Amino acid sequence: MNPPLPPSASPSTRPLPKIWIAGATGLVGRALLGQLLSRPLEVHALLRREAPELGRHPRLHLHRVNFGRPDLGPAHIPAPDEIYITLGTTIAAAGSQEAFREVDFEAVLHVARVARAGGARRCAVVSALGADPASRVFYNRVKGEMEQALKGLHFKRLVIARPSLLAGEREALGQARRPGERWGLRLMQPLGALIPARWRPIQADTVARALSLALHQDGPAAQVLESDALQTLGAPT
Repeated sequence: MNPPLPPSASPSTRPLPKIWIAGATGLVGRALLGQLLSRPLEVHALLRREAPELGRHPRLHLHRVNFGRPDLGPAHIPAPDEIYITLGTTIAAAGSQEAFREVDFEAVLHVARVARAGGARRCAVVSALGADPASRVFYNRVKGEMEQALKGLHFKRLVIARPSLLAGEREALGQARRPGERWGLRLMQPLGALIPARWRPIQADTVARALSLALHQDGPAAQVLESDALQTLGAPT
């Protein structure tokens, strides 16, 4: 007589999906981190610096990594099921076009490659409105080249967010001011609904919510969400 088959693992004993998030200290990243931790997920934040401001949570694991190293550094980071990339800076903050490219292209692509090699099948990334590899604007060109390179990694599902001007309290999160962003918001907010949805300022938590929802919806292998689509999909329920 054959022995009985072992019972299937109950939901409480199954391993939780492992999620990587690169850029958790940023405006969108911080919003996304809170949303991910509200679900039964094991979240691994990949950080360039120590980030005690992210606090403690039983399902949050902080890893200081080197985005320039082939293996990122720490060997104990478990392979991810999916990855969210919200890395980004400005040319002014980075100090040069080369330094900007190191973050917004090289670091983004590298962490995606490591995740893909580890078995990640889904990837969500924050790009920017106007991203185009053929653009004459350096910022937009780098963003477009980044998107193009990520598509070449052949994730089962790749979601690219192209938000307009981000709205959120950077200073409350201990982040440096972005004068251009601040003045842009001051000029655009009084106009409100007169601005087409694609160009209207968008809340960081709206972008985060849209990314998370879209990544688990049916769709093409690579999907670009312009800012108006992010506004709709990520609207609070």
